[in-house]
Amino acid sequence: MRRAVTLAARGLGATSPNPVVGCVVLDAHGVPVGEGWHQRAGGPHAEVHALAAAGGRARGGTALVTLEPCAHTGRTGPCARALADAGIARVVYAVADPNPVARGGAALLAEAGIDVRGGLLADEAEAVNAAWLTAVRLGRPHVRWKYAATLDGRVAAADGTSRWITSPEARADVHRLRAEADAVLVGSGTARADDPHLAVRGVPGARQPLRVVTDTEARAVPPGARVLDGAAPTLVAVADDVPSDRTDHLAAHAEVVRLPRAAHGPGLDVTALLAALHERDVRAVLLEGGPTLAGAFAAAGAVDAVTAYLAPALLGAGPTVLNGAGITTITEALRLRVTDVARVGPDLRVSAAPLAAAAPTRHEPAKEN
Repeated sequence: MRRAVTLAARGLGATSPNPVVGCVVLDAHGVPVGEGWHQRAGGPHAEVHALAAAGGRARGGTALVTLEPCAHTGRTGPCARALADAGIARVVYAVADPNPVARGGAALLAEAGIDVRGGLLADEAEAVNAAWLTAVRLGRPHVRWKYAATLDGRVAAADGTSRWITSPEARADVHRLRAEADAVLVGSGTARADDPHLAVRGVPGARQPLRVVTDTEARAVPPGARVLDGAAPTLVAVADDVPSDRTDHLAAHAEVVRLPRAAHGPGLDVTALLAALHERDVRAVLLEGGPTLAGAFAAAGAVDAVTAYLAPALLGAGPTVLNGAGITTITEALRLRVTDVARVGPDLRVSAAPLAAAAPTRHEPAKEN
């Protein structure tokens, strides 16, 4: 199953709005004879790839899958039926499918006389499929907030300079995160200060994510901005009351979406923004914005994971990583659990996730996959 989880991760950034799934097939003697992963939306599922590799050796064997095999027919047939037709005797899956339209594969397999077990390495399989599971359960994209800072928590110096806080190795690692995301998001402050490009570089075969700029007043993305260069699709979100002539120059280079302003504080309504992205099949958002945008997402309870790149440097002054999160006392702190710590060049990469319990499940329709 751990091998299946590793295989599933190969699909990150390429399968939305579908999940990432990995599968390993063992023959009747327990020897691995086939493996596969869901490589793109609309293409064969992981089980189909693994069964094709195994051929006749799958009969009487075991299939280990990171997600309960689907029972519905979309652009491909139900994987549960494919497993049964291949003569698989036992199916072990990690995570039960939470989608009421697609789930039911375990029951279908059991009805076919196949031994079915669930829950093996569920936590690891949940982690690799966090974006899709968040979208199904909460009805919005999964948000990973990425930031780079000094050890004293500064994202820029007192004069506003911020290039480069972290090393080339850390910056290259960020491109890996972009490649795994469906959308990369920044705010107007970052757009004005850095003129960011936001496309993926140096990751062979990567699908370019949607570049998103929240430009409330429609003044931060001028003609010639790097995000308008056509290297990747771009969406600019502006307030719904902004005069239309401010966005005329964007029409040929980006999609413009008008959203309500935030009820409290500056910027756009975070819930409306995430809903607009969800409608566009975005399931994984990499939030690269500055302290104000990060604060708005934190205040909205819309930060699902954090990746911090910490440079061995001190500035002593300058903006800090988070601003306006609505936290006024230590008891309101957004507590995190550290999920990974690694050295990236001279820097430290810390990955964490909120300790708060997830919101109640909210289902979305199955996609034709």
